[in-house]
Amino acid sequence: MQIKPRQHLLDIWQAISRHSFEDGEWEWGEWGGRSSVADAERLLCLMYPATEIPAFRLDDPDTTERDVQTALKNAGGRLEIPAKLVRILAEFMRTHTAEDKRPSFAGGYYFVPADPDNPLTEEQRELGVVDSFSMSITLCLATLGFLKVYEGKTRRGEVRAIIDELRSATEARLTAAMVSLLRSFTVNVFDADEPQGRTLCQLLGQGRASDRVVVERFQRRFEALRATIGESFVLGVDIADRLKDENQLFECGWAWSLVKEAPPVETTEPIGPQPDGVARPIPYLYFTVVALDGIQDLFTDRTLTLGLLTPEQQRLAEALRLRWEITQQYWSGIARFGDGSWPLEDIPWRTTGQRLESEYFSLSVASILVHDLVRRRATDDDLTRTVAVMERLAERARITSRMTMGDRTISLHSPGVKLPLQGSSDTGNPMQWTMADFSAQLLKRSIQLCTLSRNIASHDRLLRLAERIFDHVWKRRISEGEGAGLWDNVQAVFSDAPGYEGPLSWNITERVTECMVAGRQLYIQPPIRSSELVAYAASLLSEATHLLGNEQLEPTSHHDGSRGIALKAVEVKLSRAREIVDRQPGTTVALTMEVLGELDTLALARHTASRGV
Repeated sequence: MQIKPRQHLLDIWQAISRHSFEDGEWEWGEWGGRSSVADAERLLCLMYPATEIPAFRLDDPDTTERDVQTALKNAGGRLEIPAKLVRILAEFMRTHTAEDKRPSFAGGYYFVPADPDNPLTEEQRELGVVDSFSMSITLCLATLGFLKVYEGKTRRGEVRAIIDELRSATEARLTAAMVSLLRSFTVNVFDADEPQGRTLCQLLGQGRASDRVVVERFQRRFEALRATIGESFVLGVDIADRLKDENQLFECGWAWSLVKEAPPVETTEPIGPQPDGVARPIPYLYFTVVALDGIQDLFTDRTLTLGLLTPEQQRLAEALRLRWEITQQYWSGIARFGDGSWPLEDIPWRTTGQRLESEYFSLSVASILVHDLVRRRATDDDLTRTVAVMERLAERARITSRMTMGDRTISLHSPGVKLPLQGSSDTGNPMQWTMADFSAQLLKRSIQLCTLSRNIASHDRLLRLAERIFDHVWKRRISEGEGAGLWDNVQAVFSDAPGYEGPLSWNITERVTECMVAGRQLYIQPPIRSSELVAYAASLLSEATHLLGNEQLEPTSHHDGSRGIALKAVEVKLSRAREIVDRQPGTTVALTMEVLGELDTLALARHTASRGV
């Protein structure tokens, strides 16, 4: 199924408009307000495309496209939509503010009890989670950019008052989210003889190297990174001392929430009291990927051009950027460790902290590798091997292969992979986090890799893979009833999947929306340049230019105006072909072929006329 970002985004917006607006008014519904993550994802389905794609802008009513107005007709007219978005965003900010006036990042109903018979307490559901910290960064930046334009387009007093309130709340939430991500970052140091160390050594050695050899290679590979972490971060005395010991192994990344005993971050922004952490200082692959996705939005051209960050936020952003870069370097090095086959190619990946094994964790490591490849511009070998990993993951997840009888792979999609949240038992019943977005995440990373690839063979493989994954994901939309046109109906592709009773998945709907924005980026970049095609086009241009010059030497009767018009048209086409030969050699070949055919027709007509005379 071909990926058509514009048309598919319009379809998603139309479904959201139908679901969330009743008689022109926004309806949060039964599940609204019960998870800051879900509510942020829901709003980002509208705000992210509206701020990332010019054709989907909603901040200037005069430039709203007609098909966008049609898709959002349930929300109102082009003049009403931005004002309603301001009110909806302000309501979100108010709803997710705690009693002590600090922004709330509650996981809510996304937290599930490890034991279904022991429900979670309200205090547990109010705990912050990295998903919410990261989503809030993206949503707040989108909101601030939206307000920057819209406040100059409206003169309505009541709307301008809400804009002022919303801007203040958004800036506070953005700062609080950045501070929370800083306090959720952790470095875990352990000995090779500990369970975590043995798991990592087995993972990196792949049965071909002893633990001692793996530790020596680890020392050499991460010597500079170890020093950077020790010099750049404020670590506990015990962790700092152990990190200096080169015989110790380590991991870095993000825990699931604020790390226990993480000190408050000093800031001049009014974000209220900083809550105590509860998470154990152990990185999670899933939450690390989520954090990396949000942090990168702080450094986009749009954020910098519009000046969306205050000086204090810029300081916090630089601290996050350092952790962002170090984490990518670490996990990219782990994924490609050694001289032979990569640990990433040994699917499924086994986590050290939780000692779980799943294709989802392989995808998480691949996602961090994609981040790193984009940051440092990948080599052809890195890309080719990563493409093969993506293809194998799609096959193992039964996205590009058929489901077998009693296939347990179905649990990857429904109910999803469950993560125990270490440290949550200190607050009550142990909690878990469910990850059911494997297909959408695989689609997103495939599109990102396709955008990155400048190798024609790898690009075509990735594009075909992305289209097959997208066909799978698009079929999983809800077909009727509440949420029709949105996600997630796993039974539409896997008939044996367990039934699901609960809210529609804003998690997957938002991920698919991100994929369409990434798909737009794929298509607006220049096509891959083929040196062979450029040489071929240049040869055709040379011949066509020569023949045109020769044809222009022939006399033209003023009675034969059609020949002069034809020559002028040929000249225009040839000029266009010459202009784009380096960027679009294939188009140049097509235009030049037309020119050669037209010149031959003119020459043949002249030759026939001369013989007739």
